[in-house]
Amino acid sequence: MILVFGSINIDLIVPAPELPRPGETVLGGDYRLLPGGKGANQALAARRAGSVVRMAGAVGKDAFAGAALELLRQDGVDLALVRQVEQPTGLASIIVDTGGENLIAVASGANAAVTAAIVPDEMLGPQTIVLCQMEVPPAETAALVHRARTRGARCILNLAPALPIDRDLFGDLDLLVANEAEAATLVEDPAAIAQRLRQVLVVTRGAAGSTVFLRDGGQLDIPALTIEAVDTTGAGDTFCGVLAAALDQGYSLNMALRRASSAGGLAGRARGAQTAMPDAAAIDVAAARLPQ
Repeated sequence: MILVFGSINIDLIVPAPELPRPGETVLGGDYRLLPGGKGANQALAARRAGSVVRMAGAVGKDAFAGAALELLRQDGVDLALVRQVEQPTGLASIIVDTGGENLIAVASGANAAVTAAIVPDEMLGPQTIVLCQMEVPPAETAALVHRARTRGARCILNLAPALPIDRDLFGDLDLLVANEAEAATLVEDPAAIAQRLRQVLVVTRGAAGSTVFLRDGGQLDIPALTIEAVDTTGAGDTFCGVLAAALDQGYSLNMALRRASSAGGLAGRARGAQTAMPDAAAIDVAAARLPQ
């Protein structure tokens, strides 16, 4: 079982011919309102990949709350740990250019009210993978990870967005996942960081695939799926969710990473984050044709 502790948002997506520079206005096409948030995205990706998933987070009491949870509910993610609070539902403003690149600004809203206390101890144990990001209060994430680790759960942290992280947390993490820009904020050499984790540091590199730094000093290079990118907004979240799902389902680390890489590529072929996430059957096909 996967327990995702993280953010739930509504995404306001504006397609544009190019990303605006500071102070510049760019006229775009018709906007769309879609469910998002790194936590919710990763929960949905893991669920579509075939795992049992519980979502722990918060939404507001506004009109966006139902829409933010719509696909999670539709796909069968357990929402019993989602709280309704006074702050508005989180919102991400996303500009996507014709090449699929994006700019994102997030208003945290209800996500800032998420606490580790909403997750009961009985949901944390050896059969649970706890999957976290950095869009809810970092201190609450750290508290949950530490509690989960003491009860035998496996813990994955996606360092997104790249906020300061307590280095003492490394010893409680099985996997740390970051893109190149996020990994650079850690300052230390990736191989040195990996030695402080319980298992691996995964650095994703977009179309160049990912580099995996093992705790024992070894390294894996995982290729990316070759695609014509339409919108990369949800690719990283899909990678993380499917990685957690594959490990939950008993795949080896190497195969789990290959499935995650394949799924991340598939997610970049359509617009939106959650709406573009593949199911297990599509991941099976893509992973089989991923280069060795």
